[in-house]
Amino acid sequence: MSVRRVMGIETEYGLIEPGNPRANPVEMSTRLVRGYAAGVPHAAWDYAGEDPLSDARGYRMARAAAHPTQLTDAPATTDRATLRNGPANAVLTNGARLYVDHAHPEYSSPEVTSPRDAVRWDRAGDEIMREAMRAAGSPEIVVYKNNVDGKGASYGTHENYLVRRSVPFHELAHRLTPFLVTRPLVCGAGRVGLGQRSEDPGFQISQRADYVENDIGLETTFNRPIVNTRDEPHADAGRWRRLHVIGGDANRFDVPTHLKFATTALLLWLIEEDHLPLELDALTLTAPVVDSWGVSHDPFGHVLSTEGGARTALDVQRTYLDVIARYAPADPETTEALELWDAVLTGLATDPASVAHQVEWVAKQQLLDGLRRRGGLSWDNPRLAALDLQWADLRPEHSVVARLDAAGRVHRLVEQQDVHTAVSTPPEDTRAWFRGTMVARHAGAVAAAGWSSVVVDAPGRRSLVRIPLSDPLRATRARAARLVEFNDVDELLTMLGGE
Repeated sequence: MSVRRVMGIETEYGLIEPGNPRANPVEMSTRLVRGYAAGVPHAAWDYAGEDPLSDARGYRMARAAAHPTQLTDAPATTDRATLRNGPANAVLTNGARLYVDHAHPEYSSPEVTSPRDAVRWDRAGDEIMREAMRAAGSPEIVVYKNNVDGKGASYGTHENYLVRRSVPFHELAHRLTPFLVTRPLVCGAGRVGLGQRSEDPGFQISQRADYVENDIGLETTFNRPIVNTRDEPHADAGRWRRLHVIGGDANRFDVPTHLKFATTALLLWLIEEDHLPLELDALTLTAPVVDSWGVSHDPFGHVLSTEGGARTALDVQRTYLDVIARYAPADPETTEALELWDAVLTGLATDPASVAHQVEWVAKQQLLDGLRRRGGLSWDNPRLAALDLQWADLRPEHSVVARLDAAGRVHRLVEQQDVHTAVSTPPEDTRAWFRGTMVARHAGAVAAAGWSSVVVDAPGRRSLVRIPLSDPLRATRARAARLVEFNDVDELLTMLGGE
């Protein structure tokens, strides 16, 4: 499938209540989620299929040994009262999930099959959070799309990719590690401050790199690994695994999000097809965690120690591009992705300023350097940290990115009208279409929904009925359109039974 595969993104947003540093983040997150959900059709969340303690290395962590933040599941139920009165956790008409994840509002996009659609429904999440700010009312809550608070806390932007189960996990981890360590070069959002608590002054290209503490592991909120081992496919586990990438940044530009998904999908395709020449073996890192920090702090100067000798991040990314381009099919989406990847790497190698409209960290660093020059500021000046925060501000009237966008200084891949449509409309080519359309047209009949199921409340049945959606590519508009054309849920169940 090359650049195409089932994929999606989860974004935890930062938030504050201006003038109230003691505001409870859980209460604020709940106000945002419930305020937005109150104004749109939605359904409760169905936890069936959640299995956060299953490890891809072949075992399951004992529940008693797990950190509380790892317990993202709940007992599956078909009890009406439990589903209706659960926590702030809404399934939306675009097939996405909006909920409170610990102390943050989180938007989990619907499943898509292309990098461009990943950009579209990711930006739809930003629009939803803007409306949630308005719906939350007074006192004001301000939402930021970033990954750090500058005081030690980090919150995630996680990608998900469906990968063939036949590929050994150790092979995935081995091939992905050098790629993920150097990927912030093209996908980083940039950050003021070095260290988890910004202990040292300076600028780095990644929001998340300083929070990498392990090369491989199951955790996501502490001891964070480069390669996460959660084995929770939300699909037929005999055919698929879900690669859960936790180290990416929250991006405001389209090109980094597109390249994040496109380049990772291409590498996964290369691994699945077993096109693995010796050039890739030579990229194996001897100190990947240290290299994660080094690339972020000094993207062009840091030297990585690989089995093939000393390399820069640019060298590693160029090697991946050259190998993938050698084998990849010449379909239009793959060609577009390869050309964009090449253009960005070439620009970074020759004149980084030339790709400021595409590479987010370069654009942010340009603005910060300009402020430093005009004011004679050092990197520990609070005005720089304030500008960094303003970059992430989702309020249009306060947004630095909105001003750059209006000035034509951001390379957009998706039109704003398409983003507005994606706020309420699901992708047509995955099971998200059935999930979102059922919520849009028959919200009263949908008791709950999850990634791999929709639970319906049929008046003629004693208990709720769970409709399985184990194949992400089956309940699409092309295959399931007639199933949402029913007068009552019993008719739907009769149609399903007839198949």
